[in-house]
Amino acid sequence: MSATELEGVINFRDFGGIAGADGRTIRTGRLYRSGHHAAATDADLARIAAMDFALLVDLRRPPERLRDVARRPEGGRARLLEHNGPTDVAVPPHLAFLADPASTAETVGRQMVVGYRGYPFDPHYVAVYRDYFALLAALDGPLLINCHAGKDRTGFLCALTLHVLGASPEAIVEDYLATNRHNRADSRMAEMRAQFELNQGHPLSEDMARVMLSVDAAWLAAAFDEVAIRHGGTDAYLAEAIGLTDAGRAAIRERLLV
Repeated sequence: MSATELEGVINFRDFGGIAGADGRTIRTGRLYRSGHHAAATDADLARIAAMDFALLVDLRRPPERLRDVARRPEGGRARLLEHNGPTDVAVPPHLAFLADPASTAETVGRQMVVGYRGYPFDPHYVAVYRDYFALLAALDGPLLINCHAGKDRTGFLCALTLHVLGASPEAIVEDYLATNRHNRADSRMAEMRAQFELNQGHPLSEDMARVMLSVDAAWLAAAFDEVAIRHGGTDAYLAEAIGLTDAGRAAIRERLLV
């Protein structure tokens, strides 16, 4: 795993380079993840253009994409996959609690668990996952997965990808937790709290803000726990809900393991 510092895009990093199946290593320079690109600078766009992405996966809901319009290089070849849910739901259900001034950092943690348990089964995310894994088997070039902060929705899809490639559970969690080193929490704190008060009409404590800017291994575990409850395991979920076949998994590994 390696981070690539961009000026206006947080948590931009390669999530390859770790051990995968059959004693092989997951390729570097093929799998990237990040936060949104609405604040990407011209210098960022030039660097992104040079990477020649073949696939961009934007997991933000339509209202998020309209609010923070992504800046992307002109003339790129990348195919774009997006969450195609309703356009009129401005606040995700698991974040509705933020309107309550009595919410605490503990409330954030509990509600993030609710959100993570829902990601694998939201029909709009499932549609993206199905297209993503179908394309991954034959994709000619690197890909980039993002959401708003590049940590939760992105974190789950990256974890699924690493699982398919045979990474250990420990390595998957390590990649997920790397967000806590690359999220620029200190520099984003004041702006986030000011924007929150403007939107919600009441202040956001620093403790709550820090939890919202971070990730927790228990949150990712909640997603996989829910998968196990409903399907018996991650491989069964990928086959039954996402449509990933043995042949598709083998093709993905052939392409992305060395």
